[in-house]
Amino acid sequence: MAGNSQAPFLLLILLAQLVGFELCDAGGGIAIYWGQNGNEGTLAETCATGRYSYVNIAFLNKFGSGQTPEINLAGHCNPASGGCAIVSRGITSCQSRGIKVLLSIGGGVGNYSLASAADAKDVADYLWNNFLGGKKSTSRPLGAAVLDGVDFDIELGSTQYWDVLARRLKAHSKPRRSVYVAAAPQCPFPDKFLGGALNTGLFDYVWVQFYNNPSCQYSSGSTDNLIKSWNRWTTSVKAGKIFMGLPAAPKAAGSGYIPAAVLKSKILPVIKKSSKYGGVMLWSKFYDDKSGYSSSIIGSV
Repeated sequence: MAGNSQAPFLLLILLAQLVGFELCDAGGGIAIYWGQNGNEGTLAETCATGRYSYVNIAFLNKFGSGQTPEINLAGHCNPASGGCAIVSRGITSCQSRGIKVLLSIGGGVGNYSLASAADAKDVADYLWNNFLGGKKSTSRPLGAAVLDGVDFDIELGSTQYWDVLARRLKAHSKPRRSVYVAAAPQCPFPDKFLGGALNTGLFDYVWVQFYNNPSCQYSSGSTDNLIKSWNRWTTSVKAGKIFMGLPAAPKAAGSGYIPAAVLKSKILPVIKKSSKYGGVMLWSKFYDDKSGYSSSIIGSV
């Protein structure tokens, strides 16, 4: 009798575990960087493809240490004349499709750094008032649209105070509207610039750059270093979701490109087992247009 009465209960547990696994393994989204090539289409066109769940507008590449912040969107618009306010229409178009749009700060080229905790708070206040939900600004570089959050692509300058910036931004989150914070660290662990910030546990999305670093990327047909690094990140960093950041074409990075067929057959089936898996990040829209990479992998992500 006891054995029979337990059987339905055990079956329910098994079914719950199976459903939970399927939900975890149901897939993620693709994050894309847009803004560094005028030939990659508009922001609205980017989101209209239906391939992306997140778009990082790149880059605000001058800020901190008392500098007047500057945004650089390459050939898309001229911020000096207020011309980038036109991007506002693209932001709202993307958001109407359920796509989260973030401002990426930093980048591989620029002049940015945080001189102190007070400086970090000043930068956070600038971002809140000029790109997010704040009202204390007479000039919003991207127009009136309210972005969903800020992406930290920090590759230069100071290694401190990024945690202060993240806390200040996240403090503006409200039940009806979250301020999302994301990060794009290099794959060597811990990241030189963002290690301390990531320890706050505040980051919603972490798209690790698994390229341009032979010690932790796909190389010479081997996935060993890549998977080992992925496991280190997903078990060590307290974040909402972690993404595998990749170049969208061989020319998009110095090294680390993974053929789509290899990603789908040898890598995604492994990394999707992690409860932290959020999807794939690609650099960048311009290169993705050339290669069709996101179209090739979206069914497997």
